[in-house]
Amino acid sequence: MNTTAQLTTSIWQRLMMTITQPNASGESMVRVILRNIAPPLLGIMVFLGLWQVGASHVHTSLGTLPGPVAVMKQAGNLYQEYKAEQERETAFHKRQTERKARFLEENPGQEFNVIQYTGQPTYFDQIFTSLYTVFVGFFLGTLIAVPLGILCGLNKTIQAALNPLIQIFRPVSPLAWLPIVTLVVSALYVSADPMFAKSFLISAITVTLCSMWPTLVNTALGVASIDKDLLNVSKVLRLSTSTKVMKIVLPSSLKLIFTGMRLSLGVAWMVLIAAEMLAQNPGLGKFVWDEFQNGSSQSLERIMVAVFTIGFVGFLLDRTMHTLQQMASFGQRTE
Repeated sequence: MNTTAQLTTSIWQRLMMTITQPNASGESMVRVILRNIAPPLLGIMVFLGLWQVGASHVHTSLGTLPGPVAVMKQAGNLYQEYKAEQERETAFHKRQTERKARFLEENPGQEFNVIQYTGQPTYFDQIFTSLYTVFVGFFLGTLIAVPLGILCGLNKTIQAALNPLIQIFRPVSPLAWLPIVTLVVSALYVSADPMFAKSFLISAITVTLCSMWPTLVNTALGVASIDKDLLNVSKVLRLSTSTKVMKIVLPSSLKLIFTGMRLSLGVAWMVLIAAEMLAQNPGLGKFVWDEFQNGSSQSLERIMVAVFTIGFVGFLLDRTMHTLQQMASFGQRTE
């Protein structure tokens, strides 16, 4: 017993010494931790306090603006709805499995018609739908932007030809693209058994058209800023165009390409919400619009949950791309 107590005391003492011991710059670990964590925590606490106090004084047609406590409670309700829907779906598939077993036992050799579950999409289902849509649009945009950016960076004539179009289309709002995309998709995508829903294609293509420009511009800038000696080496070695691009151009411009992709993903996530609202594609944008149209006593709280979800998911996407950007920068510091 005494040995255990002495060991615990020794570990605790060493831990305290490690925390309080100054680092190379003369600061203790406690001070460093507080300096990095305390300001964000203080800012969040002040924001929540002001929100709680100010919300009670704002009265709308849907009721009083909800505070952080009510929003957190509604987030819990949305999670419970998700769990309840999952249980209903599990019970449905269980009953269908039992019916199938009885049917095949009574009618051997015949085919059992499987019925698909048609429950309402939950809040979490719509989050995943939005993520899927934004990644499809972002991926398509990257496939278009990176090759075009490489062409613009390597060839000044192509850059001069495409630059006016880039400058014209880059600032166009998704609200302007959406009617055009809707008409084009409706006219061209005609199928009795479509692989994708039209609303999904409309949202994804709108995301592509609005988010590809930062990647295109940064790729062109990265390629244009490659050391000329490296390009001259490729000429001396008589490398093929594909080899030059894969061995010299892409590795040298990778940092700026990922910078553009990071910006594009942020734009894609913002554009998607507006696109889902108007295209009525299942997702967070449609969830917000449906709640606004619903006008129930809980609509404001649910919309506020969606607002914070959109912001938090956007933050996670940005951090993910920032990590990839750092990996592509080979240890160089990126902001």
